[in-house]
Amino acid sequence: MGVLGRLKFVRWLALLLGLLLLLTPGIWVRGAGGGAPHYIVVLGAAQYNGKPSPIFRNRLEAALELFRQGIAPAVIVTGGKRPGDRYSEGGVGCDYLQARGVPREALTCEEQSRSTWQNLKNILPVVRDQAILIVTDDPHLPRAMLLAERLGLKARGYPVKGSFSPAYYQREILLTLLARLGFTDAYSDPAR
Repeated sequence: MGVLGRLKFVRWLALLLGLLLLLTPGIWVRGAGGGAPHYIVVLGAAQYNGKPSPIFRNRLEAALELFRQGIAPAVIVTGGKRPGDRYSEGGVGCDYLQARGVPREALTCEEQSRSTWQNLKNILPVVRDQAILIVTDDPHLPRAMLLAERLGLKARGYPVKGSFSPAYYQREILLTLLARLGFTDAYSDPAR
């Protein structure tokens, strides 16, 4: 087998290993628990001129339903601005939830982060040792839970279902494996 053949084999092996790890949610979606969550934490995703992207809207709708069910008394929405943006993801998400009945005093908007690691790191002063429920896409949740654990957060995960592209799954497999190897904020999250 030549160099090119070995490289192809290693790529396929890494993809299969990553897929195996992603498809065993018991390994990932466990969290430190800590009792009933005090905060529902919505991880940021793209917004377009003040409107949440479809992926972000799905996360926000899931958080809204959880809030209405009384799962937690407060919601944190994370996400900063991308270059050229007028609005932050966190601000857009808070506006979206407030317009749908979540009281302003129950909302915290984190508007500085640009990656999943920063989303979680920046909420540490707010949540302190309170239990949280992280709301994000099903393919993104394993990495988010891994990073939350690394930060010492008492977290559980709530996977938002959807129809995601194979490229999104591949991206999350790769980034989850990198996070497993200790890389946290050494990359950006271009497709959040």
